[in-house]
Amino acid sequence: MSKQSPQKAKHVQEILSVLAALYPDARPELHFTNPYETLVATMLSAQSTDVQVNKVTPAVFRDFPTVQDMAKTTPEILLPYVRSCGFKSKATNIVLAARDIVERFDGQVPNNLEDLMSLKGVGRKTANVVLANAFQIPAMAVDTHVFRVSNRLGLAHAKNVEKTEQQLMKAIPRDLWNKAHHWLIFHGRRVCKAQRPLCNSCALLPLCENPVLSPKKPTKK
Repeated sequence: MSKQSPQKAKHVQEILSVLAALYPDARPELHFTNPYETLVATMLSAQSTDVQVNKVTPAVFRDFPTVQDMAKTTPEILLPYVRSCGFKSKATNIVLAARDIVERFDGQVPNNLEDLMSLKGVGRKTANVVLANAFQIPAMAVDTHVFRVSNRLGLAHAKNVEKTEQQLMKAIPRDLWNKAHHWLIFHGRRVCKAQRPLCNSCALLPLCENPVLSPKKPTKK
């Protein structure tokens, strides 16, 4: 893998420094306490919101407190708990993933990408989130916010999430992958929004490669 140019490295470092100053307390906004809960909450969050997931998981984790409990239930029983988070398939995937964990991994959520992605309904992004948040293993999970913000800023220049992940892993020091993931999400939710990004008031505007500036209103004479 070729090294990035000194100019690129400097640009990345400047962006990361600003993000770190803006969001010193950036962290997961999903609520969980262990790898099992991390996996379930992350699976529910796909095409949903963290706010909505956090509304339903207290009852889920109360009635299915362990992966063994989840493995013993059925998608039909779980569905009413999670219906508000979207697709019916989420209930099926969570139950089948739990059964797989019990049968193949002795009831322990896997702590490597390959095994996590072998679980029903677990894609690369979900697996990386679990690695980073449940096991503190460096991983670069690329969700819609990370994809949008990193490509707007110029941290990546890619048309899909997998290439974005590869480019971010190359550009950002490995020990900052987990933090950078949360910094980019926080910035995407608060400033660099999909619709009407707040570029004119963004602290990263001088460093951004693709700002979406609002036209200035003409001054009255």
